[in-house]
Amino acid sequence: LPLYTDLTKFNADELARQFNVVAKHSIEKAAAAYHDAFVTVSDITANECKFLLGREPDCITPNGFENDFVWTGEEYDAKRAEARKTMISVAEACLGEKFAEEPLIVGTSGRYEFRNKGIDVFIESLKKLAASPRLKRQVLAYITVPAANRGPRADLQAHLADPSKPIDGGQYKYTTHYLEYQSSDPIVNALNGSILTTPDSKVKVIFVPTYLNKADGIFGKDYYELLVGMDMTVFPSYYEPWGYTPLESVAFSVPTITTTLAGFGLWAAKQREHAGVEIVLRDDYNDQEVEEKIAESLLHFSLLDDKHVNEMRVSAYEISETALWEHLFAACEQAYSEAVESSVIRTNRAVLDEGGNRNEQINFVRQQLFAEKPNWNRMMVDKTLPKRLHALEELSRNLWWCWNPGTRDLFESIDHALWAECERNPIAFLDKMSVERMKELEQDTNFLSQLDAVYAQFRDYMNEKPDPKATSISYFSMEYGLHSSLKIYSGGLGILAGDYLKEASDKNVPMAAVGLLYRYGYFTQRLSSQGAQEATYEAQNFYKLPISPVRDEAGNWMTVTIAFPGRTLWARVWKCQVGRTDLYLLDADFEANLEEDRQITHHLYGGDWENRLKQEILLGIGGIRALRKLGIKHDVFHCNEGHAAFIGIERIRDLVTHKKLSFSEALYVIRSSSLLYAHTPFYPDVLGITWEQYINLGKTNPNDPNEKFSMSVLACNLSQEVNGVSWLHGEVSKDILGSMWPGYFKNELHIGYVTNGVHFPTWIATSMRRLYARYFADGFEGHTYDIPAWQKVHQIPDEELWNERMYLKNKLVKHIRRRYSDPNQVRLDSPRQMIQIIEGIKPDVLTIGFARRFATYKRAYLLFTNLDRLSAIVNNKERPVQFIFAGKAHPNDKPGQDLIKRIVEVAAMPQFVGKILFLQNYDMELARRMVQGVDVWLNTPTRPLEASGTSGEKCVMNGVLQFSVLDGWWVEGYKEGAGWMLPMERTFADQGYQDELDAEMIYNTIEEQIVPKYYDRGSDGIPHQWVDSVKKCVADIASNFTTNRMLGDYEERFYNKLAARKREIVEGGYKLAREIAAWKRKVSAAWDKVRVIDVQRVRIDDEAIFVGEKYHFEVTVDIANLRPEDIGVEMVIAQQIVGGGKVNVTRTIGLKHTKTDGSRVTYALDYVPGEAGTFDVALRLYPYNPHLPHRMDFALVKWA
Repeated sequence: LPLYTDLTKFNADELARQFNVVAKHSIEKAAAAYHDAFVTVSDITANECKFLLGREPDCITPNGFENDFVWTGEEYDAKRAEARKTMISVAEACLGEKFAEEPLIVGTSGRYEFRNKGIDVFIESLKKLAASPRLKRQVLAYITVPAANRGPRADLQAHLADPSKPIDGGQYKYTTHYLEYQSSDPIVNALNGSILTTPDSKVKVIFVPTYLNKADGIFGKDYYELLVGMDMTVFPSYYEPWGYTPLESVAFSVPTITTTLAGFGLWAAKQREHAGVEIVLRDDYNDQEVEEKIAESLLHFSLLDDKHVNEMRVSAYEISETALWEHLFAACEQAYSEAVESSVIRTNRAVLDEGGNRNEQINFVRQQLFAEKPNWNRMMVDKTLPKRLHALEELSRNLWWCWNPGTRDLFESIDHALWAECERNPIAFLDKMSVERMKELEQDTNFLSQLDAVYAQFRDYMNEKPDPKATSISYFSMEYGLHSSLKIYSGGLGILAGDYLKEASDKNVPMAAVGLLYRYGYFTQRLSSQGAQEATYEAQNFYKLPISPVRDEAGNWMTVTIAFPGRTLWARVWKCQVGRTDLYLLDADFEANLEEDRQITHHLYGGDWENRLKQEILLGIGGIRALRKLGIKHDVFHCNEGHAAFIGIERIRDLVTHKKLSFSEALYVIRSSSLLYAHTPFYPDVLGITWEQYINLGKTNPNDPNEKFSMSVLACNLSQEVNGVSWLHGEVSKDILGSMWPGYFKNELHIGYVTNGVHFPTWIATSMRRLYARYFADGFEGHTYDIPAWQKVHQIPDEELWNERMYLKNKLVKHIRRRYSDPNQVRLDSPRQMIQIIEGIKPDVLTIGFARRFATYKRAYLLFTNLDRLSAIVNNKERPVQFIFAGKAHPNDKPGQDLIKRIVEVAAMPQFVGKILFLQNYDMELARRMVQGVDVWLNTPTRPLEASGTSGEKCVMNGVLQFSVLDGWWVEGYKEGAGWMLPMERTFADQGYQDELDAEMIYNTIEEQIVPKYYDRGSDGIPHQWVDSVKKCVADIASNFTTNRMLGDYEERFYNKLAARKREIVEGGYKLAREIAAWKRKVSAAWDKVRVIDVQRVRIDDEAIFVGEKYHFEVTVDIANLRPEDIGVEMVIAQQIVGGGKVNVTRTIGLKHTKTDGSRVTYALDYVPGEAGTFDVALRLYPYNPHLPHRMDFALVKWA
C-alpha cells in the first residue's frame, strides 16, 4: 500500500479486518479515544494517529536520550582511529585489495527491513555515486544489519589473525559471515551484477549480517565502537516513527542523512541549525529522486576540505545535545499536566472556591486522584543448603533419582507430607524445606549415613565411562515423559522416549537427545460433574525443574537461530540430565522473538498446523544446530516419529554448504546414518534442488498436487533404515509406506521392527522390585538383563507374592479415596455421591484398569455396549468386579471427549456408583499407581491400529495380567495362562458388527475365565491359580519387554550397522558417497531409455512344469549407455495371486549376463523348480550396485 499518499482515504477499521489485527487496532483506537492525554513521538506518527485512530495527539513528546555512552577527548580520538583501522583492514581482507588512500567510510544499520529502513535506496544511491565521473575519492560503505548467518567466515578470521593465511576465493567476498540464505538475500541480490562489484569501482560495499556485540567473531567490537570511525551515515527510511540510529550517529559527531518519513528527520528540520543532519524529502513514489539526492550529498561530502568536514561534525554533535532528555522532558511534563487537568474535567471533581491559583488546584486534585501506593521491591530468596547437605542439591538436579528407590526414599524421609505436597519434585521440595529442618538433618547421623550411601552410589554410576568403541546416538523426539514434574509429554510416544533415555543411561550407551521445552506443556484435565473435559494450561516455572541453561565459553546463554520469513527465530538451549544421558531442550519463549514466535514452544501439539510446522522446524533444524554448537558429533541419528524429519534437511544443507557436496551426495551421506522410528501409522535453493523436488521428498506419489506433504514420508526418504515398534506394526508399516517403492512387494521391503519395551526401574513398584531382588536380582542388574534368570520368580512363595499384590492394590484404593475426598480434584453432584464412591471402591474386589489416551480407536466404549450385562458383572454379590478408567482426549478431539463424558455418565448411574470410576488428569504419577495396583489391564484397540501399546508392558512387570486384543506388542507377548486375548483377525468388515462381537467376547471372558480364576481361593485364602498366572506373566512376558532388551535390539539390528555404513561412506573425503551419487545420476539419466527387447520364457500354456526339470529364461535388454553390470535381472516367484490380492514373494533368482552386442545385453537363467504348487512368476529389471545397502535405496524397476 502507498501509505502516505492515501492515508486520508484509508478505512482503518476495514484494513484491520483485512490484515486480521482487529483486536489490536480496536484496543489502540479505544485507548486513543479515552485516555486523558494522548501523545506520540513525532509529527509523522501524529498524522497516522489522526487518520488511523481517529484522534489527533494532544502533544508531541520526542524521544530523547542520554549521551553518557559517548566518549570524549583523547579516548574518543583513539576509539575513532582504531575503528577506522579495523574497518579498512577487514574490507581489504574481504576484497583482496588495498585502498590507494584512506577511503571515505559511510554506513547504515538497523533491523533488516530492506524497504522500510531504506536499504534499497541506499544501495541504489551508491551505484549512482560509483557511476559519477566527479567522484575522485574511494568510498567504503558498511551495511551492518543482522541477518540469518552461520557465523563468521573461517578464512577471514584466519587471515585477520595471520595475514599469511589466504582468503578463500570461493567465498562471497562482500560479506564477513556465512549467509544462511545467500541466493535469496535482498542485499546480495541488489549488489550482484552491479557496478559496485566491478574491480574498478571506487565504491566498495561490505555487508556485516550480525549483531555487533563484541562477539561477532570478526571485529570484536560493539556497534558504537565502529560507528565512531565512520565519516557519514545514511538512514533513508521509508517508515520510521522516530529513528534512534541517526541520533546515535550525530551523538558521535558523525553527520547523517535521513528523510522526511522519519520522526527524527522531521524533528531535526525544525531545529535552528542542522548542517550535520541532511533531511531528504521522501514520499511514496520518489525513490529515484531520493537516490540521486543521497548520491549527490555523499559526493559533495567527499569533496569537502577538513575545515568544512569539521564544521559539519561539530554541527552534528550540537544537534545531539539538543535531543538530550534535559531539553525534551518538558514535553512529557506538559503532557502529564494536561492529563491531570483532563481527568478533573472527566470525573467532575469539585475544586474549592478560593482554593488558590490554578496550579495549586491541579496539585490538590492530583493528590486526591493519585494516592501514594506501597513501593514494593521483589526480593528473590534462594535456598542455600548447608555444605554437609550439598549432595541433596546435586541429586535433585539429575533425574537419576526418579528411578532409584534409595534416592526417592531419601527425599521422602525428610518430610513425607511436604514431599507429597510438592508432587515429588525434589527441587521445589528443597526450596520449601525449612531452615530448622536443615539444621536437624545436619545433626542426624542416620540420615547423613543414608545420604552418603546414596550419593556414593550416584557418583559411582556417573563416573563409569562408556565403551569408546560403542556407537554414539543423537536422538530426537517431540516429547519426553521423564517425570510428572517435567511436563513435556502427552502420552505413549513421550513416555517411551523418556524410558529410552533412562535405559541409555543405565546401559551407558553414548547418547544425546534433543527436544523442545514447553512453557505450558500438555493440558491439565478437569472434568465437570457431568464428565465434560476442561483443558487448562499451567505455566511451568523453569527454575523449579531439573534443567539448567547451557552456557558457551564466554558464559553467555547458548542460542541457535533459524531464518523465518522476514525475521529470525531464536531459541535458548537448556540441558536436562537424565542420569548419564544429556537431553537438550530448545525454548523460543523469550524476548528476542516476536510474540507469535514465542508461542512456538508454549504448548505441546498446540496451535494450528502452521505452528506445528514451526515446532518441527525448530526441533529438526534447530536441534542439529544446537548439537553442532555444542560440539557433539555422533554416529547415528534416530528420529522418534517423523516430527524431527528436518534434521535430514539441515544435515544436507551443512554438507552442501561446507563440504561442497552436491545434494545427491549429501543425501546419500545423511541417509547412511539415519534411522526413522515410525510410531503412528527447508529452503530448497540452499540444498541445490527446486521447490518441487523438495516437496516431492515428502510425498509417496511425487508431483501429485492432491497429496499433502508428509513428515513421515520425508523422514523415510532421508533415512536408510525404517522400523516399526512391534512385529505387527512393522508389517502394517510396510502396507502404509509400501507405495513409496512400487517395484517391490511387502515382504521384500527393508522396513524392520524393534518391539517397544518399558524402563523396568521406573515402572516397577519399589516394594515389588525389592521382592524380585531377593530371588532374581541378577535378572535386572548390570548393563544387559539376564532374561532366563526371571524364571526364578516361580521360587517366590504364593503367599508372599499375593500379599505384595494386595499391598499395591490397597495403595491404589487409598489413593483413589483421597482423590474423591478432595473437592479440588473431583467434582461430584453431592456429598452423598462422594461417600458412596469412597465406600464402594474396595481392595478385595477384582479390579480392572483401562487408562490411556482417549482416541476413539482405543474403543473404551466396548465395555458399555450392554449395560445390563455390565451391571450383572459389577454387582455380583459373591464375585464383584470394579473398573477404573483414566485418560485424556486431545482438546480438538470431540469424539474422544464425548467418550469420556459417556463413561462419567454411566459411572454416575445408581447401579454403577463406586463400581466404575473415572480418574481425571491422567499423568505419569497416576499411571504408576494404576499399572502397579489393578489386577487386570484391559486394552481394546481397533485392529491393527495399536502400534505397540506400552501401558500393558508396565503392568505385566508388576504382576498385573493383561487382557487385550492381539494387536501391537501383545501379538508377541501373549502366553496362554498368563493373560487373555481377543483374536488378531477380524470377523466382520463392518466395524459396528465387530464391536458388538468383541464386546460379547469381553463379557464372556470376564465372567467365564477371569472372575473364576481370581475368586477361586485355597483354604489359606490365596488364589493359587491366579498367582501361578502372575508368575508366568512375569517370567515369560515381562522379562522380554523392557527397554533393556529394546535398546540392545536397536544396537544389534540398526545402530551398529548404520555406524559402520557411515564410516564406509565418509571415508576418503566422502569418496564412496560421491561415487554412488554419480552412479545414481548416470543410471537415472539413462533409465527411461533402458528397454526390454526380447524375452524367452517357459510357455506355460503349452507345456507342463515339473519339479527337478530345467527351464530356460532369457531377457535381452537395450541398456542405453550403461554397463551390463549396472543392470540386474531376476526372476520373482510369488505364491499364487488371487483376484488381484496381495503379492507374497517366496523367492528371487538372479539371471546372469551371457552376451553383449553393442548396447544390447542378454541375461539368462536355467531354472529348476524345487517344489510343487501353483506360483506366479515375473522377470524384474533393476539398477545393480554392490555398494547399495538394500534395493529400496534406489528403487527403479522395469518388468520384462
